[in-house]
Amino acid sequence: METREEETIPAKISVPSLGVAHFSAIDVEPAKFVSLAAAAGFSSIGLRLHPAFPGAPYYDLPVGSDAARDVKARLNGEGISLYDIEFVVIGPDFDPVDLASMLEAASALGARRLSVCGDDPDRGRLVAKFAALCDFAATFGMGVDLENMGWRTVASFDDSLTIVQDSNRDNAGVLIDALHFFRNGGQANDVSSAPPGMIRSIQLCDARGPAPRAADQMVSEARTGRFAPGLGELPVESLMRVLPAGAAVSVEVPIHSNQTPEEHLRHLNDAARALTG
Repeated sequence: METREEETIPAKISVPSLGVAHFSAIDVEPAKFVSLAAAAGFSSIGLRLHPAFPGAPYYDLPVGSDAARDVKARLNGEGISLYDIEFVVIGPDFDPVDLASMLEAASALGARRLSVCGDDPDRGRLVAKFAALCDFAATFGMGVDLENMGWRTVASFDDSLTIVQDSNRDNAGVLIDALHFFRNGGQANDVSSAPPGMIRSIQLCDARGPAPRAADQMVSEARTGRFAPGLGELPVESLMRVLPAGAAVSVEVPIHSNQTPEEHLRHLNDAARALTG
């Protein structure tokens, strides 16, 4: 696949700070990821402390463990914060209590949000489980962000927004991933018209070519087909021009070239800064 350094980067749009998701360099263990993200110029990170699907990579940081202490020390030493934790699927058999140890570990590291998606065809049960998770996360001082994905039950931005509204929880929010947002019918004016405070987090990336239609193709693009923000064909700039006040902005683009993690994270920061200012 093409490298991105030679491509043109568009006009600047100012945002106060910029984070990076762990999925951007998921093979890097958390403590090292903190240091690499800080060196690349990011001010916050996300960490993958729960498997996004069976067999997916993630990291366990139990409270009081050497690994957790190392991550905490790196966060403090690098002057970088932990914003969110990924990634939980709310399905028919989901029980928030199963996340107790992970949420405790995340809270101890200073995490503010938990990212989830919804994959339960029973709408009433899905809303109830999402609300229950929000209540449970609140006991750890955390909020919950719902992300839409085309192959899940919660497939569109409108779906995620409606469920967050129906949950009626103060710590509930919508996460906009630029890929999933645009590929599943989202437009910038959807962001402008959303009620204040609903959109808590935005993840930047880009893509090229027509939107995939089959579920397996959507999954493949999400995991291996992303480009740095501003270096593809999605209207990412239009999204940034309607950025809600207070929304956290980060970059999520996995490595799929011969770049080292250090080079990749620097490239993502350079591309995002060129877009966001």
